[in-house]
Amino acid sequence: MPVESADELEAILGYDTIAVVGCSSTPGKAAHDVPKYLLEHGYNVLPVNPYADEIFGREVDDSLADVEEEIDVVCIFRPSDEVSEIVDAALERDDVRVIWTQQGIRDDEAAARAETDGRTVVQDRCMKVQHRRLVA
Repeated sequence: MPVESADELEAILGYDTIAVVGCSSTPGKAAHDVPKYLLEHGYNVLPVNPYADEIFGREVDDSLADVEEEIDVVCIFRPSDEVSEIVDAALERDDVRVIWTQQGIRDDEAAARAETDGRTVVQDRCMKVQHRRLVA
């Protein structure tokens, strides 16, 4: 079952490094503003987007496979029909502890695969909203 409790969400928000798949370079989009908020609150945000070279003054990786740093959380800002492929890429890595899909984004089958592989899953929740509610 995906994480629902405040205690579990707060524990997840204690991780440091977040790869943001679908991170946007366009201010005003949630896929830009949420990761920017996380960066401003001390998280190591790793933007992942094959169509951008730099976001927040950071080099952007084309895919999760290209990220050289260790990842704690994969935060997904892509349509629900793309989640399965992203989850599979996350499961190829040994370092990813949590897969988090943002508000309005979910794939129950992909979530079940991730949980079966021992990963924690959060679906259909905004990381910024949860951080403000539980940590800030």
